[in-house]
Amino acid sequence: MATQKFLYPILGIITLGLISGCDEEPPKINFDLGIFPDSVIVIEGLNTQYDDYNMALEASSIDSYEPLVFSSNRNSAGGEFDLVHGVIWYTFGQTTGYFNLAGEMRPDPFLDELTSAFNTSANEFGPFRFFNSGNGREYMVAGTEAEGTGLDIVFTRYIPVYSPLPVIPDPIPATVFNSDFNDVYLSLSRTLDTAYFCSDRSGDFDIFMMKKPSGSGLDEWFSSAPASPVAVDSICSGYNDKCPYVSGRYMLFASDMPGGSGGFDLYLSVFRGGKWSSPVNLGPEINTSANEYRPVLGTDLYFENRYLIFSSDRSGGKGGYDLYFTGIDLPVE
Repeated sequence: MATQKFLYPILGIITLGLISGCDEEPPKINFDLGIFPDSVIVIEGLNTQYDDYNMALEASSIDSYEPLVFSSNRNSAGGEFDLVHGVIWYTFGQTTGYFNLAGEMRPDPFLDELTSAFNTSANEFGPFRFFNSGNGREYMVAGTEAEGTGLDIVFTRYIPVYSPLPVIPDPIPATVFNSDFNDVYLSLSRTLDTAYFCSDRSGDFDIFMMKKPSGSGLDEWFSSAPASPVAVDSICSGYNDKCPYVSGRYMLFASDMPGGSGGFDLYLSVFRGGKWSSPVNLGPEINTSANEYRPVLGTDLYFENRYLIFSSDRSGGKGGYDLYFTGIDLPVE
């Protein structure tokens, strides 16, 4: 699995201890675990005056440094969308409770190759990366425009990044999910046997579910003949429900259903009793009268809560859609 982790504060703590001597008491630890702040933070260093959204975390959990792949039309000055990449990093002071977040567009030979393999002269949206322990391969999925059928889901797989850099095969259609309509924003259950994606095959965009046949490998499933997915009725609103992101028993998605703050809002559904619950709006702390889009959940085992990265065209950013970060507490049952 791709790993690029750095826990660089340790060296500074050791050096400080050597300089200050052995007689002084060590700093008091007031927080055993970090806390992601519930304020919404624009990710400086990644955003531009153009549209920057649809990000994907690396396929593993993170500590303090994380490569991101996301969709942006910066390379065409507002034209077609390509996949680009950058990094975020954060620090949390266990004595003060101070949290700091930063981002940067940074060269990376592997991610250069990975994003280039997907980018075409048309639009690319919704990157999603994951690791398949069944065959030891990492995957990336995205939606790309295909002539005559709108957005199609495509994928590639490769040996996880170590050294030397792996060969990235050209992405191929995930035919089982695709139709003559727009099919995009694939997300998978933790066991990789249930897929969720959105499609406008029923008129407006709805969220659909598809189960992997028993005994079928992931590649075999993805490349099989088109199948008929099932709409997630408890979530589909009759309006545009898009960008599902599944993490365990939680699903986050964007919808322009009535009752929100305006435009697209972010919603949460929880898997209970064998079905997804009615969606709950994430509220005015996250949603605004502008559009909030493509939510992705992240986890750090050294933090009490989880974090959410999403995109929004609200005021206060650099222009168009920008990427935002906030802590989020999910219901415990």
